[in-house]
Amino acid sequence: HNFIRDSISSWNDNKAFDFAIRRHDDPDRHIGNVSVWWVSRVNRVGEIGYWVRSDETSRGIGTEVTARALEIGFREMGLHRLTLRIAVGNRPSERIAEKLGFRLEGTLRDEVRVGNRWIDHTIWGLLDREWLVERDRYQTESWI
Repeated sequence: HNFIRDSISSWNDNKAFDFAIRRHDDPDRHIGNVSVWWVSRVNRVGEIGYWVRSDETSRGIGTEVTARALEIGFREMGLHRLTLRIAVGNRPSERIAEKLGFRLEGTLRDEVRVGNRWIDHTIWGLLDREWLVERDRYQTESWI
């Protein structure tokens, strides 16, 4: 309930936009989320986050929803740059970043604490001018 309340509040305040992922043929089954949010309004930077149920991975869902989130970020929010932060070793998420043309920019050490363990993340970036070039390929691949 807190997530839904916070999501509605963020949406209304134009801070973040959260979307549920559902299939047309099974709209009642929640299979994931994708979000796009502001990191810096002054610099027009945003970030995308997503998760897909483990029994639904490797079907292109993450790539498609991230491509659509890029449309929202660049087209509707007017962002200059979008980033992804991916836990080191999460190869499926790295594949999404690679397929969409993101560039690996570095590693954020001890970025997230899970229990008593710190997890490194890689940072991936895509600029609006790069997205404009990549969009045609997204359409060819039927991601948008």
